[in-house]
Amino acid sequence: MAVNVSQLRALAGQRDRYQTQLKRLKAGGKQTSCIEAAVSSACNTLNSGTTSFVIYGEPQSGKTEMMICLTAKLLDDGHRVVIHLLNDSVQLLQQNLDRFQRSKLSPAARNFSDVIDPEYSLSTGYHVIFCKKNASDLTKLNQKLEKIHDKVIIDDEADFATPNALINKGDVTRINALIKKLIGHDGIYIGVTATPARLDLNNTFDNDNEKWVNFPPHEAYTGQDVFFPLDTEAPFSLHTLPDTDDSPKYLREAIFRFLVRVAALNLANGTDENFSMLIHTSGKKLDHRSDKKPIDDVMNALADVHSKKFESYTHELDKIAAKLYGVEQASGILAYIVRNCDQTTTIIMNSERDKNVDFKSATSPAAMFTFIIGGNIVSRGVTFDNLLSMFFTRDSKHKIQQDTYIQRARMFGSRKKHLAHFELTIPEQLYLDWHRCFVFHKLALEAIKTKKGSPVWLADQRIAAVASSGIDKANVLLDKGEMSFPIFDYSPELERIIHGSNDPLATLRQLQTKIGSDALPDYLIRYVQRVLPNGPGSIALHPSSTIERMKDADREQIERTKGLFGQAKRDFPDATHHFKIFYNAQNKARLIYRFNGNISFLKNVKNAG
Repeated sequence: MAVNVSQLRALAGQRDRYQTQLKRLKAGGKQTSCIEAAVSSACNTLNSGTTSFVIYGEPQSGKTEMMICLTAKLLDDGHRVVIHLLNDSVQLLQQNLDRFQRSKLSPAARNFSDVIDPEYSLSTGYHVIFCKKNASDLTKLNQKLEKIHDKVIIDDEADFATPNALINKGDVTRINALIKKLIGHDGIYIGVTATPARLDLNNTFDNDNEKWVNFPPHEAYTGQDVFFPLDTEAPFSLHTLPDTDDSPKYLREAIFRFLVRVAALNLANGTDENFSMLIHTSGKKLDHRSDKKPIDDVMNALADVHSKKFESYTHELDKIAAKLYGVEQASGILAYIVRNCDQTTTIIMNSERDKNVDFKSATSPAAMFTFIIGGNIVSRGVTFDNLLSMFFTRDSKHKIQQDTYIQRARMFGSRKKHLAHFELTIPEQLYLDWHRCFVFHKLALEAIKTKKGSPVWLADQRIAAVASSGIDKANVLLDKGEMSFPIFDYSPELERIIHGSNDPLATLRQLQTKIGSDALPDYLIRYVQRVLPNGPGSIALHPSSTIERMKDADREQIERTKGLFGQAKRDFPDATHHFKIFYNAQNKARLIYRFNGNISFLKNVKNAG
C-alpha cells in the first residue's frame, strides 16, 4: 500500500496541544478552570494588540502547570518559538524542564545548551526553549536566535533579576538588556510572578498594568486568607516566639513538635508517609550549619537509647504529644517516633550553584522526617510537598520588602489535607509585619482584578513595596495617599445611605450593595474593620462632591494627579479611614479611600489617562 505523504503532512499539523494538556490534568484529578481562565485572558490580551504584560498569581498556586498549558495554546496559535526564562539556578531549571517534558508537550522542551549547538536548526518547526537568567547563557541564546522573529518570552519569577535596577541612573542592567534584545522589536513578553509590584513600578519592558492577567488559585490552595486571615481564627497552629531571643531551644522544641505531628498523622491514617520541616533562619551559609546541630542532636539522641539525652528528650516528646493530641495518644506517638527516628534526612540548600543538593528529596520528602535548611534559594520557585512545619525567624535589619517576604511564604500551596496539623513557628513582630505585607499586597491587587485601573502599592515605616533602586521615579507618584476604585453610576440615593446611619461599617456594607463590590471591595471593608484605633469614629464617610469645579482634574476618568481629597483630617480629626464619592456632570462616580497614618501610596502614572 502506497504511503499517502500529503495526508501524513496534514496530520502532523493537526495537534490540539492545549486540549491534550487539559485532559492530562483532568485525568490526574486536577482542577483546570483556574488555568483555563488565565490562558483565555492571556490570549485575549494578546489579540487586543498588547505585547508586554504580566500574569500574577499567589505563591505556589500551580503556575508551572498554567505555563505548560499557556505554552501549548501559544504553539496551537502558531507561535513557533516559546522561550522560558528562569532564575539562575541549575536545580530550578532542571525541576521545571522535567515538569514540561513529563507533560508530553509537543515539541519536547529543550535546555538552551542543546539549542545553541551549531547542528540544531530553528528555521522550521516549533521550539520550546529553557534558559536561566544568566548573562552568559542569555548572550549565547541571543546569538543563536538573532534572526528568529516573533518570539514569545515567558519570564518565570519575572520580578527577580529582570527589572532594570539602574533605571534612575540612566543605565541598564546586563540581564535586562539581554532579555530586551531577546524580545526584539516584534516579540512578546509575558512576565509570570506572585509579586508584580516591582515590574509595575520599574516599568519593565513597558508592561501594561491595566492589561495584567490574574491566575486564580485552585480549590485545594491555601494561601494568604488561610495563613494571614483578616477577621477569622487561623486554621493551623501558629506558634509565636519572643522577638529578642533566638535561643536554639526554640528550634529544638519546634523539632519535637514536628516529630509528634508526623507520628500522630501516620498513626491516624495507618500509613508511613514522609513529611518535611523547613528551617529558614538566615541567608548565611555558616548559620545553616549551626541550624543543623539541633537536628542532629535530637535525632542522634533518639536513635541511641543509651545516650544521656534519650531520657530527657523522650519525656519532652511525651509532654508535647499529650498536650497536642491527648494523654491517651501520647504513648503510642512516642513509641512510633522512637521506632522510626532513624528514617530521617537533613538537606541544606545553600546556593543556586550547589549541584550536590538533592533537590528532589527536599521538594518531595524522601524520608519520613525530612529537615530542609536554607536561605534565599528556598524563597523562590521551590514547591515543598508534604510540608508540615516551618520555622521562620528570618528578620530584616531594615525595612521588610513586600516582594521578598511574600515569596518567602513557602507554607502556601496545596496544604488542605494536612492543614490542621501544620505549624508555623515565628517571632510575633515578624508575623505581624508579614501579615501587613499581605494586607497591603492584596489591597493593591484589587484594582487590577477589575481591569479598570492601575494598582496603588502601599508601604509604611516597616514595610517597603519594593527596593527603592528599582522604582522608575520619573513615572511613579509617591504619597498621593489615596486609593480609587472603578467608576459606577451616581444617584442622590447614595447620599441618603451615607448620612442615614450612625454605624459607619453598616453604612459601608449598604453602600457596597448599591454600587457593587468592584467599586467598594469587600477586602477593603474587612481591612478597615480590623484597624479601628478609635472605634467607629475611625471611619469617616464624607459628603459626595462634584469634580466639575476642579480645574486640573480629569472629569471623564474622575481622577486628579494631586489626589482628590485635600485635607481629609479637617472635618473628621479622629478618623483613620476616609471615604468620599466624587461624581461628574454625566452622573458617573468614583469612590476614593484615604488612610490617615504613616502609609505611603505609590502609583505608576506612565500609562494613566
